[in-house]
This record gives sequence, C-alpha cells and structure tokens, in this order.
Amino acid sequence: MSRQKLLLHPAAKPILFLICLLPFAWLAWNVVQAQMGNANVLGANPAEHLIRATGDWTLRFICIVLAVTPLRVISNTPTLARFRRMLGLFAYFYVVLHLLSYSWFDMGFDASDIAKDIAKRPFILVGFSAFLLLTPLAATSFNAAIKAMGAKRWQMLHKLVYLIAGLGLLHFFWMRAAKNNFAEVFVYAAIIVVLLGWRVMQYLRKKRLQPNKIGRSQLSG
Repeated sequence: MSRQKLLLHPAAKPILFLICLLPFAWLAWNVVQAQMGNANVLGANPAEHLIRATGDWTLRFICIVLAVTPLRVISNTPTLARFRRMLGLFAYFYVVLHLLSYSWFDMGFDASDIAKDIAKRPFILVGFSAFLLLTPLAATSFNAAIKAMGAKRWQMLHKLVYLIAGLGLLHFFWMRAAKNNFAEVFVYAAIIVVLLGWRVMQYLRKKRLQPNKIGRSQLSG
C-alpha cells in the first residue's frame, strides 16, 4: 500500500488520536500508581512533575504542528495536512492539562493566588498569554468556523501559532533559568528556529519568483 493510501485510510486518524493520547495515559497511570503508594513514579514533588510533563508535551505538540507543512512539502505528501488540526487540538489539550496541573496541584484552585502569581512571575504571565492566544485557534479548528470567518481571515488567525511557539519557548527558558538548566531549551529553540526559518526561506523564494512570473506574463502578452 502506498504512503498516500495509508494516510487516507479510515483508520489513520483514530490511530493517530490514540498515539497522541499515550502521554496523557502514561501520566494518568503514574498518578494512579502514586495514589496506590508507589511514590517514586512522580518523584519527590508530584505537582512539579505533572506541571513540567504537561508543559513539555504542549511544546512538543506545537513543534509537531509546525513540522507538518515542511514535511508535507519536502516529502511531497499533501495528505499530511489532514492531520494538522487534530495535532493542534492535542497541543491545546496538553496546555489545558498544564494549566490545570498548576492551578490545582500547585495553587489549590485559589483564584486570587493564581492571579497574583501570574502578575508577579513573568514566566507564568508569558505562558498564560500563550494559552490565551491558543484558545481561539482551538475554538476555530472546525470546518464551520472556516466558512464563517472566510479562509483568508482563518489563515491569518492561525498564523498566531508562530507567536505562540515563541512565547512557549520563552516561558520554558525563564522557567529553566531559575535552575540554570538550558540543555532542553536549546533543543526546542533549535527545532523551532529551523521550522520557522524554513517558512521564511519559502516566503523569500516566492517573493523572488513573483517578479519573474510578472515579467514573463508581460512578455507573453
């Protein structure tokens, strides 16, 4: 079976859905194990473990979403685009879990303490801003929203993912700065720079080709 047929198979999306749920299932299993007395699975600070794990998976899914278009173009596999919205919704799913883990396990759902903490600590403010920007993208990730907004405005709105990726990276950088541990930050930064750099190169390439196309059309006219 060809690559295109595999990606168009009715089972492709359900399989991807289950794969994307695996990190959540693993974290949920660890929580169950901790509740049963196996404290080692979540480490000395279970709240911090869950907050960081869900944050890591949010950033990973944002990177995966950004990778879809380059992979689609480079591999000449247009059907990859059909999975992009699902992957984007999973990025939102994990950022919601990240926010819930922080609000519940770290702050005990105390709204006033959460508001003070967001205002006081810049890295939390940046992360919360990324969450707010990601919310309208998740809310419009269905066909009816595209029809209501129009394809051009929908595409403009969803370009916010580039800003969200930058804010997510800054959030991660500031969080790790407290412990002077930047190894993972540099890995994510390199991935995001490559993915965004590819888009810039594609844009510049199209801009260079446009005058040539206009010139040829004038000559032929």
